[in-house]
Amino acid sequence: MSKITDVVTELVLPITEEVGVSLWDVEYVRTGSENYLRILIDNENGVSIDQCEAVSKALDPLLDEVDIINDSFILEVASAGIERSLKKPEHFLKYEGSLIEVKLYAAVDGSKRYVGILSSFNDDSISLETDRETLTIPLEKIARANLKYNWQ
Repeated sequence: MSKITDVVTELVLPITEEVGVSLWDVEYVRTGSENYLRILIDNENGVSIDQCEAVSKALDPLLDEVDIINDSFILEVASAGIERSLKKPEHFLKYEGSLIEVKLYAAVDGSKRYVGILSSFNDDSISLETDRETLTIPLEKIARANLKYNWQ
């Protein structure tokens, strides 16, 4: 049987298309004592609360029907956010030329955190232009990558 996120992705894709948003990510995580099924959506013009509600209301009965999650969980449908996580190849490709933050599992050149411009992406690494240098970082070393917004 597929992972929960794979099954939920198949269920939610037609819903997001119908609502007029794109599916950014599906996460099933435990935070504290609660399980969360997070559906992160995106839209060129931003995501409205009405779009989140429409996806949630359409998905909820389908989740009951397929009954793939044995534990109780909280369903969250939200925007991917301004500092969204970059996990999939299409995420990195979409944001080439953008400011990102990368956190690594282990230090590279003395640091586990880098902020810079995502200059390129290929199947196994990214190139990141920092203030001091251009780094090639293998994807397998990245613990987390996300867009970085300049809040000034």
